[in-house]
Amino acid sequence: MIPISTVQLGSDVERAVLEVLRSGHLAQGAKVAEFEREFAALCGVPHAVAVSNGSIALTAALQGLGLGAGDEVLTSPFTFIATVNAVLATGARVRFADIRADDFALDPSAVKDAVTGSTKVLMPVHLFGQTADMDPLLAVAADHGLRLVEDAAQAHGAGYRGRTAGSFGVGCFSFYATKNLTTGEGGMITTADDELADRLRVLRNQGMRARYQYEMVGHNYRMTDLAAAVGLPQLARYPEQVRRRRANADRLTERLRDVPGLVVPEVLPGREHVWHQYTVLVTEDAAVDRDALGAGLAERGVGSGIYYPKLAHEYPAYAEHPLVEVADTPVAARIARQCLALPVHAALTDDEVERVADAVRDVLS
Repeated sequence: MIPISTVQLGSDVERAVLEVLRSGHLAQGAKVAEFEREFAALCGVPHAVAVSNGSIALTAALQGLGLGAGDEVLTSPFTFIATVNAVLATGARVRFADIRADDFALDPSAVKDAVTGSTKVLMPVHLFGQTADMDPLLAVAADHGLRLVEDAAQAHGAGYRGRTAGSFGVGCFSFYATKNLTTGEGGMITTADDELADRLRVLRNQGMRARYQYEMVGHNYRMTDLAAAVGLPQLARYPEQVRRRRANADRLTERLRDVPGLVVPEVLPGREHVWHQYTVLVTEDAAVDRDALGAGLAERGVGSGIYYPKLAHEYPAYAEHPLVEVADTPVAARIARQCLALPVHAALTDDEVERVADAVRDVLS
């Protein structure tokens, strides 16, 4: 079976982890600080604050901005549920706007219509490795005085017109096991706001600036040095990993763009895709539907994944939640019915990429 994703960690990671184990200092320390500096450089920002996972990155960012009861966050319904959970953890309300089919991200025109007087934060989701269309979203945020929080969990190093994901507002990243960069579990918050960065560092440490010097009600959001030791060596070879993902995506697109009933993903002008996922759409005129394509691929030894099968507000826990505003988002609803991710990860061989393409063509023929 060709897996939809795989984790490959080299001997340099083993050496770094062993160094931390032998040091006897496993909790947050020098390795975390080094990881923060290197990741900030990747994103082109002065500050990166490491935390325990990507969900906490979102939650802490919103808490650091002072979000609370009576406030609203405007975001995408086509996302992993952590986006919604982070907002609800602050006591704020979640409001949704529709997305675009070309980048799977918030549609700026829909965002403009969805802003209310209670909206305090705009949270675009950079999905599958490509950023949202940031210039018009930044314009909406500026017009309405909104803070911008980027859910960049899948967009490490993705670019938009010369800038990097995580540099437009407050960036929130995940280092979960299947992400392009991984620490197993882990997260990072990026910002150019000196005061916010300082507040986040105190917040993640139980509200302590120094031992028993409590400045706020805080939490234990810390990353361990062990986790940072897993992530640090990957940064040096990340450009090569992205190059391989891009080459795999280009080959898949070349082989699949003429398949009837299949829409291949686009790299939009001015953007640099890092291909966390290669997500196709199986349209209504295809020979089989999305689920049948996934089953057919499995029979042929090719893994696939559905990200995401339902919109966030279609699950009962959220549809009935008093702080979730259910919205009519027809584009997002259609994409949730049609989307299927194919293997694109850097460990694929050229022959495996061909096998993936051949299997898709075979099922849809």
